[in-house]
Amino acid sequence: MSKSLQYIKTFCTLVIMLLAYTNGNAQTEPMYSQYMYNMLGVNPAYAGSREASSFNLFQRRQWVGLQGAPQTTSVSIDQSMLDKRAGWGIQLYDDKLGVEKADGINLMASTRIRVSENGILSGGLSFGVMNYRIDLMNVTGRYTPSDPAFYTNFNKWLPSVGLGLYYNTDNFYAGVSIPNLLKSRLTAFDVMRSGLQKVNKKHIFLTTGMVFAISDDIKLKPSTMIKMVEGAPIEADLNTNVWLREIIGLGVSYRTGDAVIGMAEIQVNENLRFGYGYDVTISPLKYYNNGSHEIMIRYEFGNFKTKIKSTRYF
Repeated sequence: MSKSLQYIKTFCTLVIMLLAYTNGNAQTEPMYSQYMYNMLGVNPAYAGSREASSFNLFQRRQWVGLQGAPQTTSVSIDQSMLDKRAGWGIQLYDDKLGVEKADGINLMASTRIRVSENGILSGGLSFGVMNYRIDLMNVTGRYTPSDPAFYTNFNKWLPSVGLGLYYNTDNFYAGVSIPNLLKSRLTAFDVMRSGLQKVNKKHIFLTTGMVFAISDDIKLKPSTMIKMVEGAPIEADLNTNVWLREIIGLGVSYRTGDAVIGMAEIQVNENLRFGYGYDVTISPLKYYNNGSHEIMIRYEFGNFKTKIKSTRYF
């Protein structure tokens, strides 16, 4: 058996192990519409895969007009090292949902193995801490105002551990990850003995995408991200982006049962990219909000003349 086949077999085995490991109800991980440009927030194995030092800023305001709606900010940087055989990354994030707030930092490390002329297989781990807070005393509309579970607020530092696999060639990528193996939210309450303990299951993310050259000036990039959590329906983001002369990107996504998303990106120069996404809610929540807004800024340090341009789409 060739080395390439051995690596592919190992990759498939590890994917099966990841899927089997998860107990994997409602999703508690932050959501991104422009996930294809924020893979580090989804999969630690992505660290260093773009080879250049890459800085990313994401800010998302979901369901604008709905009180307590999610708001997420993520800042990250990653880079390859050891002659591109490994990578590292750091992510800072702030996530708000109703009376819940979580701030934290994740440190990522990846190892990269070339399994064919163009194919690279990466494995990654993330370790972090999260300051998890919940303002129970300000929960409104609770059924029993005197419930002792709402007498005290909660503020605690909690650990987080994630892992993932990522494979990419010049024009294709695929990954599988569990961003947090630990139950860091809600279940930390000693007083919470109700059904709340069921909402903090492990999340599995499956991602894949490919670039097709329609012509010298037009590139088509379909991609998808599938999210799986035990007790909740499988959710998928189905996305297609069209890049014009490697400067302007226009895209549309469909998130099953939730939203239709329009996206636009502009590559200002070899280093700087801006992106914007707008979600139109199609679930019953559409009557209570004005959609979701998301901005993205990416800056990459260095010279790209020696890089394969198609990797910029990943």
